[in-house]
Amino acid sequence: MPRVTDAYRESRRRQILDASIECFAREGFHRTSMAQIIAEAGVSAGTIYLYFDSKEEIVEAIAEERHALESALAATALANPDTRQALHDLADGYLNWLSDPIEQKRRRVTVQVWAEALRSDRVASIVRDGVGQRQQIIDFVRERQQQGHLVASLDPDSVSRVMLSLILGFVLQQAWDPAIDVNGYRSILNEMIDRLLLAEPSPGKVDRVRLPKR
Repeated sequence: MPRVTDAYRESRRRQILDASIECFAREGFHRTSMAQIIAEAGVSAGTIYLYFDSKEEIVEAIAEERHALESALAATALANPDTRQALHDLADGYLNWLSDPIEQKRRRVTVQVWAEALRSDRVASIVRDGVGQRQQIIDFVRERQQQGHLVASLDPDSVSRVMLSLILGFVLQQAWDPAIDVNGYRSILNEMIDRLLLAEPSPGKVDRVRLPKR
């Protein structure tokens, strides 16, 4: 028999995950059966169980994949030495994803994963551990505060939670209302970053916020 390559196995796994996302987005997690995923993927029952033992394992794989992408986005954005641009790039990266109809479908599945985390300790652990970008934001805020670029009096942990809440809250709103204005939200989010987080460029204290002109 011909040898099964890693590329082939990864292609099959990707095929199953994509089919699962389609089914979950269309029917919901609990209404979707493994038989429906098998039919959507166009594979045999024997094939799907080579990769995943259950729907729960598929959900875990979807969550882990999403978190890896988000951590990579945060790492790239926050590496920018321009603090303002780094934060804008972080916000824009998420919102650019959410302008894509395919990503919107995936994010509807993300909302279902959040719901599943309320009843499954296993999924809840993945959701909590997967928000690695929160630690990335904490480290970034501390570093840029020390450099005098961000308001010094703000707690880095709280800043990270608020930043992620603004993004995750938009994901939830968009799941309810796909027609929501992404660019309108983007402009307000970036304005909030500029006015509330960035320290005034002065040689003195840096723990003041930039207030709007009257």
